[in-house]
Amino acid sequence: MQPASPLHAGPAAPSAQEIERLRAELARPRLFMQLQVFTGARDRDAVIRAVEESGLEAVVYQDFLDPRGIGVLLMDEKPEFFVSQGRELFNASAFSDLTHRPQLTMTGCTYSTGRDPNPEDWMLQRPRRNARNPAWDWAVWYPLRRKPEFAVLPREEQGKLLVEHATMARPYGDAEAAADIRLSCYGMDANDNEFVLGLIGPQLFPLSHLIQEMRKSQQTAHYIQSLGPFFIGRVIWRRALA
Repeated sequence: MQPASPLHAGPAAPSAQEIERLRAELARPRLFMQLQVFTGARDRDAVIRAVEESGLEAVVYQDFLDPRGIGVLLMDEKPEFFVSQGRELFNASAFSDLTHRPQLTMTGCTYSTGRDPNPEDWMLQRPRRNARNPAWDWAVWYPLRRKPEFAVLPREEQGKLLVEHATMARPYGDAEAAADIRLSCYGMDANDNEFVLGLIGPQLFPLSHLIQEMRKSQQTAHYIQSLGPFFIGRVIWRRALA
């Protein structure tokens, strides 16, 4: 019997170093966040009381586009939280007469870019500060999905596109007009989206202006398959930062 040709050999087994790097990445603490949206909220105070009394890390929004709409953003470092304490909250009496809008549910977890000067702060604390900053009352949340072509670009080309995108957004952060929360949602989204973005700031228009400006980036112009649906909310209650 002839030995197998190298051209038909199977993929090389991962090295011990590659396995250890993967284990370290999978074990890294990260923050999970979930937005749930409802309509029919005539008594917003009952919702606020329920969320406040739950003791959970949360933000409550009034829906900018729905005069009876309300959104609740929850956050925790364990995904089990959302099917235990989070589930208990949304089955409480304050939510029983509301109509859930599952098309606006957004779930994801923080991720590292590999260039973060303080990965623990980036993954765990920065998203909390941005979502619950007492000076930032407006938020625009939306999912996105890239075209498959982006995933097969050379890593160097991907990096150039991402750097251009980030550079265009940086002036808004420097002006304290907008901050972002970036979540990965691969396999956690009913519509197969890949990321959830939250833009947070003291006023709504700069967030809208930032979204308009980012449409000009090469990544958005050529490699975004879908954006939205969008949830636009104004904070009416937030759990104070510790």
